[in-house]
Amino acid sequence: MAGTEYTRVPYLIVFEEQAGFKDTYAGMMGRVVLEAQLLKPETPSDTVVIFSHPIGGGAYLPMPNAMARLGIHVIYVNTRYRGNDSALIMEKTILDFGAAVRHAKEKLGYSRVFLGGWSGGGAMSLFYQSQAVGPAVTSTPAGDAPDLSKAGLIPADGVMLLAAHLSRNLTLTEWLDPSITDESRPFDRDPKWNLYGPDAPKPPYSADFVAEYRAAQIARNRRITAWVKEQLAALKAAGRENDERCFTVQGTMADPRWLDPAVDPNGRKPNWCFLGDPRVVNDGVVGLARFTSLRSWLSQWSYDDSNADGLKCAAKLTHPLLVIENSDDDGVTPSHAARLMAAAKGAKQTHHVIEGANHYYFGQPKLSAQAAEKAKAWIDAL
Repeated sequence: MAGTEYTRVPYLIVFEEQAGFKDTYAGMMGRVVLEAQLLKPETPSDTVVIFSHPIGGGAYLPMPNAMARLGIHVIYVNTRYRGNDSALIMEKTILDFGAAVRHAKEKLGYSRVFLGGWSGGGAMSLFYQSQAVGPAVTSTPAGDAPDLSKAGLIPADGVMLLAAHLSRNLTLTEWLDPSITDESRPFDRDPKWNLYGPDAPKPPYSADFVAEYRAAQIARNRRITAWVKEQLAALKAAGRENDERCFTVQGTMADPRWLDPAVDPNGRKPNWCFLGDPRVVNDGVVGLARFTSLRSWLSQWSYDDSNADGLKCAAKLTHPLLVIENSDDDGVTPSHAARLMAAAKGAKQTHHVIEGANHYYFGQPKLSAQAAEKAKAWIDAL
């Protein structure tokens, strides 16, 4: 795709941090090192869009590159948990995001910063902005550092939600397989709720079935959370406050939407999700929360306890909000954008739908360019 030339500049952001134990592999104790890339067009600008994601890895996705080709300066920063969310703490990803924002302003000289909340980076951007404007989170849900109220986070000038889902805790819950009623026997499944079993209920699903299914998904999330809290309490009671327990969660891609396109309809194809065949993904190695820890479960995945709940964070938003959704998205369905916009009542909102676009714009350079043009027009108007 033709457009403005830009240079890709890799750089590191380094800061000191003390913690009771190490939750990332290797590296110097007490030091956090973040990998970042600046996509710098030839034309100077005082404005930059910063993309991030809890587990990173998006620096070469179509959207950041399409923006850079339009002359928008873009930074993509990976959190410390690049590629591995098994011990990820959302509050620490916010410290990483904050370091990137501060570096962009104080070291790179950008005066205006916008958050490019792509996919899972959307709720993360909302969490960041809520704590930059009105810091209130003083610990993780497990009671550990960091205290975000003392982090000195710099508010962004606006937030973009680009093919963004609700948040990790809410999205996982909508994907959980409620046919698993005993986590110690995850492959013994209740046929009433087992969408992939031989006696599975068949689409189209009734509204009553979907409502009961959603309630069963929430109940499963809460059962896991209750067990997690029991384990943490037992460790702390034994004087082992820094100890952890790691565990697996099977059945994490059983959303009725993937089998029945009439549930939260858009242009996606049936029996498919952005990771492939949902039946395979349900127990595959790349599922959400497949490998996790006690503290990480509470911070990332707990329906009730996560501080990064996208709807709760959106309700605190007062800066301008751009929402771009993709009409054929096979990872984020329309209700997510609608619910986030309904929650963000205090923000001036701009909303666009990119017709025919899939989740990543893979194989759709004209559509990623169209979305980037919408973003540029929004930035230029502010």
